[in-house]
Amino acid sequence: MLIGELSRRTGASTRMLRYYEAQGLLTAGRGPNGYRDYAEDAVVTVRQIRSLLRAGLSTEVIRSVLPCARGEQPAIHWCAELRAVLNGELEAMDEQIDALQRSRGTLADLLTPSNAS
Repeated sequence: MLIGELSRRTGASTRMLRYYEAQGLLTAGRGPNGYRDYAEDAVVTVRQIRSLLRAGLSTEVIRSVLPCARGEQPAIHWCAELRAVLNGELEAMDEQIDALQRSRGTLADLLTPSNAS
């Protein structure tokens, strides 16, 4: 299928589809006219990518997760070392949340009436 059809079927812009391809997340063949030609399973792959992006994963991590993804949600088939990668991502998110909460607390302290002038 051409990129426009894949875009319509997944809701991803053609620009995003090209980006996914450049990041090694999506593959396309080339027709005799040079146009990208995606296989039917690209629809599920794009939906998986979008779901994993919503989970906060980087494209680099998604590249390692995709071979283990099954279905559109996606469900994860726990292939070797994947759990460790995702646990590391979860720990990094927790650290970011903690840092943001500390920053928020500092800012809130600055806004208390005793600090306001």
